[in-house]
Amino acid sequence: MRRAAILLSAALLLLLLAMALKGAPLSLPDVPRRAAAGQFDTARALARLQRILGDRRPHPVDSAANDEVRERLVAELAGLGLRPAVTDDFVCNGPEKSRAISCARIRNVLATIGPAGGRQVLLVSHYDSTPVGPGASDDGIGVAAMLEIAALLKDRPLKRPITFLFDEGEESGLIGARAFLARNPLAAKVNALINLESRGVTGPAIMFETSRPNGAAIAAYARAAVRPVANSLTTDFYKLIPNSTDVAVFGERDWTILNFAVIGNETRYHSPGDTLAALDPRSVRHMGEQALAAAGELANGPGGTPGSRLYADLLGRTLVVIPASGGFAVLALLLLCFGWLGWRRRAGLGRAAGAVAAALLGSAGLSFAAQALLGLLRAGDWWRAFPLVTGVAVYMTAIAASILAIQRLARPLARDRLRTAFWLIFLILGGAICLVAPGAAIFFLLSPLVAAAGMAMERRLPGAERIAALLAWLLLALSWAPFLHLTEILLDFDGAWIFAPLAAIILLPALIELKPLLARLPRNAVAVSLAAAVLMGWAATLFAPAYSADRKQQLSLEYVWNGTDRKAQWMVFHDGAPLPGALAAAGPWKHGVEVPWSTRKRWAAKAPPTPLDAPVLERLAERRTASGRWVSLRLHSRGAEVVRLRAGPEARLLAAGIASPARSFGRGETGDEDFVLRCHGRSCDGARVDLLIASPRPIEMIVMGVRSGLPASARSLVAARPANAAPQYSTDSSIALRRVRL
Repeated sequence: MRRAAILLSAALLLLLLAMALKGAPLSLPDVPRRAAAGQFDTARALARLQRILGDRRPHPVDSAANDEVRERLVAELAGLGLRPAVTDDFVCNGPEKSRAISCARIRNVLATIGPAGGRQVLLVSHYDSTPVGPGASDDGIGVAAMLEIAALLKDRPLKRPITFLFDEGEESGLIGARAFLARNPLAAKVNALINLESRGVTGPAIMFETSRPNGAAIAAYARAAVRPVANSLTTDFYKLIPNSTDVAVFGERDWTILNFAVIGNETRYHSPGDTLAALDPRSVRHMGEQALAAAGELANGPGGTPGSRLYADLLGRTLVVIPASGGFAVLALLLLCFGWLGWRRRAGLGRAAGAVAAALLGSAGLSFAAQALLGLLRAGDWWRAFPLVTGVAVYMTAIAASILAIQRLARPLARDRLRTAFWLIFLILGGAICLVAPGAAIFFLLSPLVAAAGMAMERRLPGAERIAALLAWLLLALSWAPFLHLTEILLDFDGAWIFAPLAAIILLPALIELKPLLARLPRNAVAVSLAAAVLMGWAATLFAPAYSADRKQQLSLEYVWNGTDRKAQWMVFHDGAPLPGALAAAGPWKHGVEVPWSTRKRWAAKAPPTPLDAPVLERLAERRTASGRWVSLRLHSRGAEVVRLRAGPEARLLAAGIASPARSFGRGETGDEDFVLRCHGRSCDGARVDLLIASPRPIEMIVMGVRSGLPASARSLVAARPANAAPQYSTDSSIALRRVRL
């Protein structure tokens, strides 16, 4: 018994260690001190980026700081011997699924290399930042990579021209992409696109989105990929989350598209922490090498085959690609195969399936309960500084739930029943997921195929099933564990319990093979030991620091002046943790206050009045049409950097435009959202606003003006912000608003 306990403990520790280190295979090699001739030179790319960022101030669209960045960018392109062109457009953009339209004056920078004629390959990154951070990674990494790629390709023979588009206004609503597509004649010549983006400062450059069907894009990527990190599930998954890049606009065209992004350490994304010092040179190199190779393939390659492909990288070393139709056929055959095996082994199969289901559901349920209990003890993003601590607690919970399910529900069963039940449920889950995300099929093929082969050979080769079961588990772990690692980085641990059943899927085949050791140990002793291990794991999350100098707490301050009510408020936008003592002393604070400029609720307290000028809408004209009332206004921003107009759903706004043709509002997600019209930058002042209003009666709108920075009376609040806290997503700002009737 003692030997069994030692062996089991050692095996579980190894499994836990393997889960903790599951992202290691995706680690990038160090950047060489010198790049070989013709290869991507990371040091040179970063030196250019340092010059372009200059004093490293935030440089949002149509700001003086962005003018300076653009001038330095143009100078860098000219220094490469290129002839950059700068366009000048006032454009509005709004997605179909949103009732928000954003407008700005856009200056896109373009440079073309290669032959004069032919279909264009377009490389895109944006050179503007958010108002809250310097944007060294978002999207300095794309700018730096494209400049180095231009330097390397400008003198090479190319079959097709390559245009480098550095667009403006991506952070303000993908406006630069809309300006290129709607106003630039060059857009008609493009048929291939590489977009470079970032949502973090470290880690591999993931090729996370393609055009559909993806045959041509994946053919080029597979030929060019340098340490590929990509799979066909991400494109489907990406469409289900609210994030977007310029590809959301360019995807309207029938282009061959590859979209790359770095996502490691999101805590520095859209924050003052997005600096050159934080940007990992290995990520810059990986992004640049992949984009360089892909651009060369699209410009000189033989082209791709039509149709759709399933694909996934194997530990970031190679890319596995199969026809989608063939993958779906194999998945269907595997379902039939394991259905037949389940019928042949039906004695005890129901109990085995119950144990597997209990392991998956128990992992999720126990992790959800633990996280909910911890949330009562610790508010805010308590996992932010050390996410691995929370990850280990989740994996330990998955191990415990799986072992208890096997030991309690499947104790009298042979392992062949558990193996069959696991792979049958695995394939059923795969089939269900593929109904929503067809690209997931690639993750449900090879491992059960190996397991089925072993089961088929067991009669002629005794022991083949066990060997195949171990090999199938190894293949499952090698493909699923890195994917789980990237999913954790993307979604963070706000919903850590979601990762528990995924971890259980990875661990269960190995735990099933450990069943003989479990049978030799007392059930109650095993249960107590597992419970202690789980409690220790979650206790570690209770006491681990929530924030650090590298991973700071999200905490922005706002001063709000209501010109209609003549009232002033302080507001705090943060992660929900208790307010730091010095900030709390400035109260009393009210929690959960809704605001008209964000979907996130705030803390609010009375502030000493410092009147601010809210933007003014000067009425110019009104005319009635069959669709409704066209109201024309002159916008006076009164010093605001961003102006927002907001109306309730009862206003029934149909279209809006600022200094440009009106654009229809999207239908929205639910149909009852407010209508929002935003104007970004200096050129909004004096611009003409046109609104098409379906309601024949006067409507009420809130007009808001946003300025970076706070009044002098906020000094004590700024000083009270902890050292390990910083603005993120929303900069410290002053907001003036008023209500108007139109």
